[in-house]
Amino acid sequence: MNAFWHAIAFFTRIPVPWLRPSEEAWKKSVNWYPAAGLVIGMVLWGVHQAGLLFFSPWLSAVLTLAVWVYVTGGLHLDGWMDLADGLGSSRPKEQVLAIMKDSRVGAMGVLAAILLLLLKAGAVAELAHPGWGVLLVFVPAVARTHVLLSIRLWPYLSQEKGIGKGISAGLSPIAIAAGYIVLAVAGWFVAGLQVVAAMVVSLVFVLLFSRSVARKLGGLNGDCYGAVIESGEAVMLLVLVGSWWT
Repeated sequence: MNAFWHAIAFFTRIPVPWLRPSEEAWKKSVNWYPAAGLVIGMVLWGVHQAGLLFFSPWLSAVLTLAVWVYVTGGLHLDGWMDLADGLGSSRPKEQVLAIMKDSRVGAMGVLAAILLLLLKAGAVAELAHPGWGVLLVFVPAVARTHVLLSIRLWPYLSQEKGIGKGISAGLSPIAIAAGYIVLAVAGWFVAGLQVVAAMVVSLVFVLLFSRSVARKLGGLNGDCYGAVIESGEAVMLLVLVGSWWT
């Protein structure tokens, strides 16, 4: 379970008093990313449902999104902004990576963050339909399962020394398969085709997105993984709240 607590400590601000620091557990924690996503999803579901008791769907959605950013520490949003700044510069690979390392956020990063947050807020507001709120549980979990494939299929940028370096060594293909199977079965039981279709569409998007970024940069790094998670969540939300389900 120590590897699981490492995943919780990495992905969230939730206090983990049972954590025992260990490099081996850190590497194995990658297999627990989907479970960490489920924990995040359950927190968001609870906040969203509580918000609907007192506020309008839109205000409840904004409050849920605020908790979403807080509980994850803005970790993945930062990666999304850094990647937008880098790729938006239309510079050579070396300069793109230098821009991504810069702690300052540029105009492209700000615009990308604003648009992403607006999209998420609008989608979460649509989950106010009776019985739809529980779908929020699956979004963070599925996105963190998708990122396992990005870690597995594309190399980590060799010149990078970030926190993502080395985690692929502890990643098991069985863990990826188990994550998808558990989420697909649970999703089908809760909402039928709606969740499964959203998983598939977001998976296709993430694979294409990861391939495109890896071709431009020669691999992926921590910022790219953050962008994969953020974009995967956004696409899944869009599919879940699409008008074809009403």
